[in-house]
Amino acid sequence: MNPSTPMPVSQRIVQVCLFLVAAIAMTGGALQMYLGQPDTAPRLDNVHRFMAGVYFSTGLINLWAAVTIRRQGTLVYLLALGVLLAGVGRLVSISQVGLPEPAAVWLGYLFPELLLPFVIAVAHTVTSR
Repeated sequence: MNPSTPMPVSQRIVQVCLFLVAAIAMTGGALQMYLGQPDTAPRLDNVHRFMAGVYFSTGLINLWAAVTIRRQGTLVYLLALGVLLAGVGRLVSISQVGLPEPAAVWLGYLFPELLLPFVIAVAHTVTSR
């Protein structure tokens, strides 16, 4: 697609969602890398900070995909799947150990993690047609 051609609305929706996921992952990853999990065993803090790095890097990948959205195909679906699996992980945690406090904050994380992947996948499918 020619860069001067207007972007379809469906593609713009995917792009905005990817920018949102990038901002969340990069902010959350950097914050968790800094904070760690100090009230636990060193092994768990180590794993927590490692996963914070993975979270941050996923944000960078989402950012790159959003910037280069006109050239993206399967990667968009894989990124959406990653967000969905993160939400499923949060659901498993809630079912196993309970909902952290304040509940509204954690549910505020959960709902977009379960909704955005479907918005991204549907909008990307519409764009790809």
